[in-house]
Amino acid sequence: MELIRINNLEKKYKTGVTAIYDLDLKVKKGDFVFVIGQSGSGKSTLIKMLYREEKPTKGTINIGGIEVSKLKNRKVYKLRRKLGIVFQDFKLLPKLTVYENVAFALEILGLPSKEIQSKTLEALEQVGLKNKSKNYPDQLSGGEQQRVAIARAIVNNPKLLLCDEPTGNLDPETSWEVMQVLEKINNNGTTIIMATHDKEMVNRMKKRVILIEAGKIKKDYEKGKYLNEAN
Repeated sequence: MELIRINNLEKKYKTGVTAIYDLDLKVKKGDFVFVIGQSGSGKSTLIKMLYREEKPTKGTINIGGIEVSKLKNRKVYKLRRKLGIVFQDFKLLPKLTVYENVAFALEILGLPSKEIQSKTLEALEQVGLKNKSKNYPDQLSGGEQQRVAIARAIVNNPKLLLCDEPTGNLDPETSWEVMQVLEKINNNGTTIIMATHDKEMVNRMKKRVILIEAGKIKKDYEKGKYLNEAN
């Protein structure tokens, strides 16, 4: 079943730069999709439009029945509740514990405290950090911090997880640990779209690979590898 349908998508910035041009894409529920391409190819712009950080200049983005491109600003929260977002730089709150960082995502939704506790502990268990729940971010390694960020992103059981260079600041071994966590989440039914430069990781995972070049999809492989634009 289809989760995302993008048609005739274009993003032109006020500077005159067109980051995305005439892009069409369909993503099924449960897919794991790598979005690759050189810096400036449009990867991050695409991710930002999916969670409505940026608005398209034209075209449509439909996620789970929500027409993202037409969402009014005051309605964006309806989309954000359906998805999780993982960034390269973790974005953890330094004065909150691991548990509090993850629980915070549910507290702003106004859920009952018992539900917050059970969902937070479940999310931390999924990423293998239940034993670090009382630690603070500066007491964790980079890989552990990213796993906390993933726990926060999945704590409300989103249908879609968007990852923008989530292993960009991590060494290869730690990156692989993070990817194994993401694969487990994907195996549990969450659709994942991940923008990355991590060539070894893409080759190792053998998931669907979309190559973006100059704002257009140049190649789309179901079980692909990291492709150079010259290929």
